[in-house]
Amino acid sequence: MEQRKNVTRDQLVTVGDLADIKDQLLNEIKGLLKGHGFQQTKKWLKSLEVRKMLNISAGKLQYLRDRGEIPFTKLGGITYYDVDKITSMMETAR
Repeated sequence: MEQRKNVTRDQLVTVGDLADIKDQLLNEIKGLLKGHGFQQTKKWLKSLEVRKMLNISAGKLQYLRDRGEIPFTKLGGITYYDVDKITSMMETAR
């Protein structure tokens, strides 16, 4: 593990420093998620799973479907959402 240096108030933080910190944090989070067995193995999600993923209500999910903002497929009365499209949508919304 990297040794921490003493930091003083008069030191500057560069954009490169921030990018390094971001990369380190993302790698640590990915490692933690892998360690807990978190994997997105499903191709299709049901409404409840999408609502939990996006932390939204059933009404909000219906609103997004009605406006065409969230892609979905209906099969046998059940609404399915492509996990890759949902993830891509979330990435572009940042």
